[in-house]
Amino acid sequence: MSFFSLTNFSLKVRPRTVLIGLALLLGAGIAYRLWYVPSAAPAPQGGIRSGRGAGNEGPLPVFASKAERKDVPVEIEGIGTVQALNTVTVRTQVDGRLIALNFRDGDVVKTGDILARIDPTIYQAQYDQALAKKAQDEALLVNAKRDLDRYANLARTEYATQQQADTQKSVVAQLAAQVAADQAALDNAKAVLDYATIRAPLDGRTGIRMVDQGNLLKSADTNGIVTITQIQPIALVFNLPQQQLRAVQQAMTRGPVPVEARDADNVSVIDKGQLEVIDNQVDQTTGTVKLKARFENATQTLWPGQFVNVHMIVDMLKAVVTVPTAAIQRGPNGAFVYVVDATSNAVQKPVTVLRQTETLTAIATDLNDGDMVITNGFNRLTDAMPVRIDEARGPNNSAPKSERPAGGRPASDRPAGERPKPQGNGG
Repeated sequence: MSFFSLTNFSLKVRPRTVLIGLALLLGAGIAYRLWYVPSAAPAPQGGIRSGRGAGNEGPLPVFASKAERKDVPVEIEGIGTVQALNTVTVRTQVDGRLIALNFRDGDVVKTGDILARIDPTIYQAQYDQALAKKAQDEALLVNAKRDLDRYANLARTEYATQQQADTQKSVVAQLAAQVAADQAALDNAKAVLDYATIRAPLDGRTGIRMVDQGNLLKSADTNGIVTITQIQPIALVFNLPQQQLRAVQQAMTRGPVPVEARDADNVSVIDKGQLEVIDNQVDQTTGTVKLKARFENATQTLWPGQFVNVHMIVDMLKAVVTVPTAAIQRGPNGAFVYVVDATSNAVQKPVTVLRQTETLTAIATDLNDGDMVITNGFNRLTDAMPVRIDEARGPNNSAPKSERPAGGRPASDRPAGERPKPQGNGG
């Protein structure tokens, strides 16, 4: 091919390449215009505008509650152990064979009720022997007193010496002492015989018996026959930090201090009683002091050895402003709340916490009775921000379902400009 033919070919191809390049540049410019330049049309109120900028979503939806003025009890909480007011292990005081058991496991017994009997044959014989010995010595004493009267009369008429009368007087004194000794031996035999009948030493409830009928029992046995516990009334022993000792002491000077025993949920009240005594020293190893409360336990819901939650009211805050604990926020400068003012704006107010529980907080005179405090929706909340109080309350103070797009976060928690995720199965 010649030089002229190559030149003509290149002149024919070059204009087409230029046209293709211009077309690509024009398409890129149109795409840039459509994608990156924001639309001039206004976004709907509360909607999310496409593009990089944040949309105007309107007032922030929140939950709120009214501050109320009421009396708030000052409670001290702890964990205590239920103890029987009295516990007795019933043992035999004499040796012998157990011939009868007059109770069943778990019976409620009264003081003096017969619980068991030991074979009394030997002890009855000892009692009868002591009784006979006393009768014998009493007869000798009567005869000796008669002889003393005769010797005394003869001594006055000089038919007998005064020495004989004095000797007979000594015999009478010896026999009188012997009769007294016989009475003591008789009382001892009677007591031993009574020990063969085992009685309840106090009112209470029997446990599970530890021996069966027919066994040979000895007074040296350590196990005993049965244990009786007094559960009406019953005691509750618990420990408190020594820092709370002063408050408890002041409460006791004002009058009886009520104590509640609560179940494991720390809500259900098992029984109510009152504080009885504070221990006389603080445990230096734990820094706690032991206290004891007394419960009547009329329904027998408290049981020895049981662990319970203890609530004790030591004071009462009169007519203080209270808010839900969920409304209390913490910042670098301390506690604060958001109050919805008359223009529906959230105003941040510092507060002084007097008393706080899981659900209720008592504060000083930083708020007024009836102020609306925000209890939920703090994620995007700032001072002086317009808010809207939602009437419908979801579980756990969550946002209503209408504000929770399927598969995503609540609309109020989604950052501005973020697009909702598609809910299809495709990629």
